[in-house]
Amino acid sequence: MIGKILGNRYEILEQIGSGGMAFVYKAKCHLLKRIVAVKILKPEFNDDEEFVKRFGIEAQSSASLSHPNIVSVYDVGKEDDIYYIVMEYIDGTTLNKYIEKKGRLEWKEAIKIAIQICLAIQHAHKNFIVHRDIKPQNIMLSKDGRVKVTDFGIARATTAATITMSGSTLGSVRYFSPEQARGGYIDEKSDLYSLGVVMYEMITGKPPFDGDAPVSIALKQIQNQAVPPAELIKKLPAGVNGIIMKAMEKDPKMRYGSAGEMLDDMYSVFEDPEMNILLATNSNNDTTRRIAAIDPAGIENREGDTIGINRKKKKSKKDMTVLFAILISLVLTGVFVYLGYEILLPPISNGSSNKIPVENYVDKNVYEVADILEGKGITVKIKWENSDDVKKDIIISQSVPAGLTFVEDGFNSIEFTASLGPDEIVVPALKNEDARDAELALKELGLRVTVEPQTSDTVPANLVIGSEPGAGVTVKSGDMIIIYKSIGEEVEMIPVPDLAGLSLEEATQIILENKLKVGELKPDEDVAAVSKIIDQIPAADTEVYEDQAIDLIFDEKNAETTYEYKVELANPGDYQGKIEVYMEASLSSGRTVSIMPVTVKDKNSFPLNVVLPIPIHGSTTLRVIMDGNLAEETTIKYDDIKQ
Repeated sequence: MIGKILGNRYEILEQIGSGGMAFVYKAKCHLLKRIVAVKILKPEFNDDEEFVKRFGIEAQSSASLSHPNIVSVYDVGKEDDIYYIVMEYIDGTTLNKYIEKKGRLEWKEAIKIAIQICLAIQHAHKNFIVHRDIKPQNIMLSKDGRVKVTDFGIARATTAATITMSGSTLGSVRYFSPEQARGGYIDEKSDLYSLGVVMYEMITGKPPFDGDAPVSIALKQIQNQAVPPAELIKKLPAGVNGIIMKAMEKDPKMRYGSAGEMLDDMYSVFEDPEMNILLATNSNNDTTRRIAAIDPAGIENREGDTIGINRKKKKSKKDMTVLFAILISLVLTGVFVYLGYEILLPPISNGSSNKIPVENYVDKNVYEVADILEGKGITVKIKWENSDDVKKDIIISQSVPAGLTFVEDGFNSIEFTASLGPDEIVVPALKNEDARDAELALKELGLRVTVEPQTSDTVPANLVIGSEPGAGVTVKSGDMIIIYKSIGEEVEMIPVPDLAGLSLEEATQIILENKLKVGELKPDEDVAAVSKIIDQIPAADTEVYEDQAIDLIFDEKNAETTYEYKVELANPGDYQGKIEVYMEASLSSGRTVSIMPVTVKDKNSFPLNVVLPIPIHGSTTLRVIMDGNLAEETTIKYDDIKQ
């Protein structure tokens, strides 16, 4: 896949990740001269027509989302049985890896991250999209501190396969809501439950429920109550604990009603960390209480009446209420039967003059028909809807079918559905407008919007260069409009120099001269001055942006010298059998890189000359084992023998 060009513009550079459904690659867009991420569906799903169809539909839907905390989707395509989605490239790490690195997060940092996730969820919900797979693996943390939610839309396409798939599913089911785990109805509150689980893991360092198999975890999500994080983390503010536990309520009705409500509490907890969050488990209505048994035979109440008497009175009142309701029902039924007969049934005699026949009004002008009917005392209601096939003001359907009759001077009413014509919108002129304002204006018109950054020598950054379709073009509600946002003048692309055979010092000088920077040093950061470069990433002659990091790979063979050492034994006659000699080499950092036997000798072989490899700026330790005991240990340092 490396080197392949998709859609005649996206050149695959390297693989940067993979999941249960797709591989993710870093790619270069030759049209817009920028780095993007390309998600490619795994080949084993290509034959699943339903999945592929939903993959495409959901990807198109996610492309309509535009928010600072959501990874932007730029393009969707198919080429040679390769289904792919082009997305914004994030230079950073996943929340999952960040938690693994730190163990757990302080509550203030966790809430700040959760707020940005919740803002993304709120934006999606306003656009009628439920993520369904909120988890740390789908949260990106950029190097500038921005939180980005990814995989919008893909989660919907994968839910049909998640419970039965091991591996990738194990990561998702830990964050499932109970209704997801049981295969029930899923809505916006399911995302809020998953966010609560993510917050729980950020605060405690582990998810609330775990197990050896997806099914066992799913059962815990349905049946078990999570241990409150405040019981695991001492001094955790009550407000933070309450937000998490409310989001993770088993009953969706007991959770936050919306992402906005949850955001309000997360903002407030900074001002009042000990704020009280009302939970279902705190309500007295759900508390089991013990009461004394009551003898139904008739215990006196405070007024002297007995319970038995009270029951008779209540029963008598209940009987009267039922009788009254039956009488009212009979009266109303008679009225409705009469009205239905008089208004809807055709007349017995066709010559009756007080009957108004209902005609077929479809395809007629609604205003002309309304004038005629209202002149006869018939109430006309009009419901409007857009239509691509029926001209404006023409009737599409009617509530009372042709052939029935109205009674003159009766309570007559008919409703028409009339056409507004095609739902047409004229694209406004957007050039030199603020890109964000232009995007909001188009969405208010009922259009979907995607923003494509482009370089421009004439239009300042963040302003609109133009749109597709352009200004003045007529489109329909729900159509996609592309806004081309200026990112300023074109950034110079720099060819990577060939660094093979150079030392670190030589390569560093050339890298800096080319406005690039030194990246990772491999296989180890402790590089000897004599070590030579055998490979580099990106490769030589690859075009990159200014300040791109270049990773350097060195040959370890040149990273050591040798030293001849004479091993002598005191009192060799005290030892019997064979003698083992071991060598252990360490880098300057102290990390052991090799342990190997040098030789096995008998005591008559001593003194013994041993040639030791010494790492540059490192050391080598020689150990002699005789009769299972350490007889000698000597450490030779590179810096000592080179003085």
